[in-house]
Amino acid sequence: MNQSVENKYKKLIVAVSIVIPLVVALLFGVNLQKLGYDVEPLHQLPPIYATINGVTALVLVLAVLAIKNGKKTLHENLMKVAIICSLAFLVMYVAYHMTSVSAKFGDLNHDGVLDEIEKMTVGNVRYLYYFILVTHISLSVVIIPFVLFTYVSAVSFSFDRHKKLAKITFPIWLYVAITGVVVYVMISPYYIK
Repeated sequence: MNQSVENKYKKLIVAVSIVIPLVVALLFGVNLQKLGYDVEPLHQLPPIYATINGVTALVLVLAVLAIKNGKKTLHENLMKVAIICSLAFLVMYVAYHMTSVSAKFGDLNHDGVLDEIEKMTVGNVRYLYYFILVTHISLSVVIIPFVLFTYVSAVSFSFDRHKKLAKITFPIWLYVAITGVVVYVMISPYYIK
């Protein structure tokens, strides 16, 4: 029975895991201002969604501690909060990028071009930033099916499978949440206010 519940959701999870990154990529490329719409840039969102990433990381750690201490209901509730936080992040992230010009790391004068002086000013830190950013984005795509399969295995009472998946899901999800904060802290001086 447990396996049949998981199989029932398998196609849906695969579809959602493909559709979400595609829709985000498509919407990321849509800037309403550039299309001529009179929209207010949502400059207030990056610190909010960075904070949500931080909250997600904290909630994930608390959820692991809860289950290790036998507090199953608390664990379930915390995991639901972590999923809701991740969805809220995603919505705000897309909304920000649809209404605002993306910041470039090192672009001190906010002209959208990283000139040689700006490159020299930030130096090799740029490479660290891009490494963290690329791994953050890549793993944020990878984590979607892991979170969904881990969640379905729990609600279908396949706890052995749930534990195996959670051992993979937890560190990746935690990395994505923490690096979301790190990316924000590193890029924040270059946001257009």
